[in-house]
Amino acid sequence: MVIGDEQAARHYLANVGYYRLAGYWWPMQADKTNHIFKADSTFEKVVALYGFDRELRLLLFDVIERVEIGVRTRINYHLSREVSPWWFEEANLFKNTQLHEEALNAIDAELARAKEVFIKEHYRKYTSDNRRPPAWKTLEVTSFGNISKLYGNLNPWVAAKNTVAYELGVVNHTYLPSWLQSISQIRNICAHHGRLWNRNLPGRPKLLPNPPNPWLTNVPSMPEHHKLYVQLCCMKYLLNVISPGNSFGQRLSLLLEKYPTVDKNALGIADNWQKEPLWSE
Repeated sequence: MVIGDEQAARHYLANVGYYRLAGYWWPMQADKTNHIFKADSTFEKVVALYGFDRELRLLLFDVIERVEIGVRTRINYHLSREVSPWWFEEANLFKNTQLHEEALNAIDAELARAKEVFIKEHYRKYTSDNRRPPAWKTLEVTSFGNISKLYGNLNPWVAAKNTVAYELGVVNHTYLPSWLQSISQIRNICAHHGRLWNRNLPGRPKLLPNPPNPWLTNVPSMPEHHKLYVQLCCMKYLLNVISPGNSFGQRLSLLLEKYPTVDKNALGIADNWQKEPLWSE
């Protein structure tokens, strides 16, 4: 690897770390056993990839926040109306009782850690009520990952499960759980400052064959579903419902323009992605 500025390299190694940066220079190696780099491999390109990935995480944090709040609000509203404000406690609503118990245990831990005034006031005011706070309070302090698990574990006969998916343009409950799980996993990667560029992601969102809202004319094939682009498309699809007129596409485009050396193929992004109906919204 060519190091143009040794002092700058020392600074990044001291403040970012060897192994965090190694994830970005790993694909630059022609021989990964003997660590022989390809021609034109420079430390400056590594730093650029790191900078791109950092800004991409910040962008996705903003997008996922809006998606999370929109999904959380719909789940809260429709299930509280159909069942009760304590729907999340009712074991008969869920397919897998063990997963439901695990979710409740996680909720209890989150309630115990909660610093929000409305949670403390609830316990102070309702001392004789052994139930957890109602959904519109409890689920405000529940992680998106746990909410997505609760939703995915709901029995298919729960009408609100389909209603939430329908409102979000995902037709029915068959597809939305995998979308929420994938987005939750990406959120966790972002929260722990993990690498998104050139990464095989664990989630595989189940794609609709004929989405009712603007989608892709060139849908990535199944082998590409482990790359970030498919998840970005799912986020954009949901965001177009939750926040119409959003600037996600423009911000992503500007980020890619800012870092022209970034290989979009490592993210699964096609050259003409901006012309897709989904991203034109």
